[in-house]
Amino acid sequence: MPDCDLLIIGGGVNGAGIARDAAGRGLSVVLVEQHDLASHTSSASTKLIHGGLRYLEQYEFRLVREALQERERLLRIAPHIIWPLRFVLPHSAAMRPAWLLRLGLFLYDHIGGQRSLPGTESLRFNGGSLGNGLAPAIRRGFAYSDCWVEDSRLVVLNAADAAARGARVLTRTRLVGARRQEGVWHATLRDLGRGTESSLTASMIVNAAGPWVSEVLCGRLGMASQRRTRLVKGSHIVVKRHYRGEHAYILHNPDRRVVFAIPYERRYTLIGTTDLAYDGDPAAVAITPEETRYLCESASRWFARPVEAADVVWSYAGVRALFDDGAKDASEVTRDYVLDLEAPPGAGALLSVFGGKITTFRRLAEQALDLLGVEGKAWTASVALPGGDIPEGNFALFAHDLAAAHSFMPATLAYRLARAYGTRAQRILGTATTMAALGEDFGGGLTTAEVDYLVNEEFARTAEDILWRRSKLGLHVPPETSGKLARYLGET
Repeated sequence: MPDCDLLIIGGGVNGAGIARDAAGRGLSVVLVEQHDLASHTSSASTKLIHGGLRYLEQYEFRLVREALQERERLLRIAPHIIWPLRFVLPHSAAMRPAWLLRLGLFLYDHIGGQRSLPGTESLRFNGGSLGNGLAPAIRRGFAYSDCWVEDSRLVVLNAADAAARGARVLTRTRLVGARRQEGVWHATLRDLGRGTESSLTASMIVNAAGPWVSEVLCGRLGMASQRRTRLVKGSHIVVKRHYRGEHAYILHNPDRRVVFAIPYERRYTLIGTTDLAYDGDPAAVAITPEETRYLCESASRWFARPVEAADVVWSYAGVRALFDDGAKDASEVTRDYVLDLEAPPGAGALLSVFGGKITTFRRLAEQALDLLGVEGKAWTASVALPGGDIPEGNFALFAHDLAAAHSFMPATLAYRLARAYGTRAQRILGTATTMAALGEDFGGGLTTAEVDYLVNEEFARTAEDILWRRSKLGLHVPPETSGKLARYLGET
């Protein structure tokens, strides 16, 4: 009998989502990730749960409709890490005609069916708050709604829920290779921390390795495939808060691409993304000076105060492994996903995931399990992710009550814990009635109690895991925090 029903390769959002769904349907699941959860593409997104307004121009109507429907579902099951965000689209005479944008936004409001978010409105800025920071010549525009997501936390919470339902989640573990024998997969795994190898048998394999999907398929699994990925690099910059207000901007450029400017971590503005063909090691991707210049110039076209390279306090880059549909321009490659099933009679099935976007990961997982013939009712659309079981989804009331019940904490810390952990914040706080009861403060309110929770419940192993993926505290803590945290965790 195989050791598990399903072996999943890749700990990004697709792999973690499939693991959660499969474990909830009663399958025995093992997920292996060669680095940390969400350590690459899934933590390098623009951090939006959205339909993709610009995909309408590419006639991706099915994708946009599915993504908008998923936006509503995800907002309900994870109101702590996903929340509504109002987008302002300023208009100028050099852009597409206003009537065309209005038509596209009308379609965007209605193609997904029932929605809970406010619809589109036309704007005359005239010094109003939604035009804050824009150049004085920009007098009109539109506003519409989408959602923000804490992307790496979305991955971790899916993996944590999968583990709570019986899945084994093995980080820093690489698939060395696997072969079919007597109807099942025989896989060899390497623990990269210990340097040891182990064997595992599985009835089925899902290859959700993101930028490495083709390398895993053709190299480590020894399979041939007609499917190909297109690696597209996306980079972002973070600057000090460039305008007032909690709305985002979607800014059109002469090259017909869009760049977002989004409130980020209270004190900053996130600007991105680029879309460039990439040919290199996905783990070594980094922003270039040319990309920084492009993003600064893109934002400066619209803002009264230019964005300069010297303003950048942090940047990040990731590689999207998109399905190669033959598009000439990297920005035109489809964001839709393709599921490739290889299941000869009497042999272990193999499903490879090509492409996709963070918004549609949950639906992708359902379709993957359907293709594999997994029995059991689809369930993830209505069951809250860990911490998301907030009464009536009223996050504001929940955050207020959490702060009131733990008045010994600074208000900013109470709010951060509410946002990051939702109802699970109580697992960190326990019976504490003083800050001292939460242990050492490593900086920025990161206490021993929180660190221990992240290690024991959320698979964190290193200071980087905690400061840059389980949180973005790396932007807020003093320089010595990383070293103190690394020593506490026993990093060598």
